[in-house]
Amino acid sequence: MKIPTTLKHKPVIVSENYEGIDGRYANHTDAKGLSLGLAQWNDRGKIDISAKVWRYTGEKWSRQSEELPLHRVLDLAILVSRGIAHFREAYRYDDLYDKENPVIDRIGLQGDAMTVAVCTDNEKINEDIKLFSQALSSDDEMIGERLRTLSRILKELGY
Repeated sequence: MKIPTTLKHKPVIVSENYEGIDGRYANHTDAKGLSLGLAQWNDRGKIDISAKVWRYTGEKWSRQSEELPLHRVLDLAILVSRGIAHFREAYRYDDLYDKENPVIDRIGLQGDAMTVAVCTDNEKINEDIKLFSQALSSDDEMIGERLRTLSRILKELGY
């Protein structure tokens, strides 16, 4: 299925037929494509680029399609990576995190830092963190494949 080019987001680099590789939702998803392009929120004279997940309901392109600035996509990748690293060592804690210090890391970005922490405001955190850990474990092969691919590409780029 072709990603539309007549809407506000203007695709430049695309991955069409994404539904075949959409993780555990492969071949059963409304996410039909990914694109990098000119952001829909561009103001006159100001150009931003964004990443977009294109959703198709079977009848029309969905308003639930998501568009993110590229730095947020990368911030999510940083958050995912740091979260995975936490869960590799989480077995050391009774409730999979240090209740005295729920901050996992502070990652310096743009003169400040992204705080990565367990959400202790979640009143069901002890249950939810166990479910999260189980889901992360069951998706380990799929996520690992993507992280290895990302690592290889980043190395090719010199990062």
